[in-house]
Amino acid sequence: MRAPSGAGGFVFSAPYYAPSPFMPGVGVGVGVGGGSGLSLILLGFAAFVLVSGFLSDRSEGSVLTATQKTTVLKLQVGLLGMARSFQRDLDRIAESADTSTPAGLHFVLTETTLSLLRHPDWCISGHSYVDVKRSMEEGESRFNQLSIEERGKFDEETLVNVDSIKRHKSRSQKDNGFSNEYIVVTILVAAEGVHKLPAINSSADLKEALQKLASIPTSKTLAVEVLWTPQNENDTLSERQLLEDYPLLRPL
Repeated sequence: MRAPSGAGGFVFSAPYYAPSPFMPGVGVGVGVGGGSGLSLILLGFAAFVLVSGFLSDRSEGSVLTATQKTTVLKLQVGLLGMARSFQRDLDRIAESADTSTPAGLHFVLTETTLSLLRHPDWCISGHSYVDVKRSMEEGESRFNQLSIEERGKFDEETLVNVDSIKRHKSRSQKDNGFSNEYIVVTILVAAEGVHKLPAINSSADLKEALQKLASIPTSKTLAVEVLWTPQNENDTLSERQLLEDYPLLRPL
């Protein structure tokens, strides 16, 4: 069962000193309707998506080569549905971020992690994943795979910011038939060099992971994607949806 959501998002793409650009022509905001007709249930929630390209705001002495190690990191957090102000924080970040600049992209990463750090009582589960690749090309490929996996859980993308050009789409209004209780946030990062995250087994582990993501320098940040579902503060995910679509989340 796919995560019941429409999705919104940002796209950032910048020139980069590599054989190919990162995620060229990615279409954020396009309606998503794939999947098995037998198992797919469209429930009309909304989600937020931020997608970036590899960044090129570096001095000449720090240009990333195609053979340098790249780390792809994923942090996923489950929150109680009462975290309405957190959803508003994410909407504020979505509306205000200048995704056409490396600094603006890093702003989204730090503001998202700081917002989670400010609300530890709402965080009930987590999952981390780290994959160190031998080259930028391999890192790009893995980042794209994770992005597709996560975005494939959404039915719609309703809030879009592509190179700071914003677009809204009304979400589908469909009754899900469940009691809604949760919110899920996913942060994907590709960074130059080798980086680590702790396995998430406690609130202390989650705090450490968020701090590590927030401390990645702008100059090392190659790509960022932030997704949350639902985007509408009047919606949340049911426990059933949480367990089926995010089975790797572990209680804190």
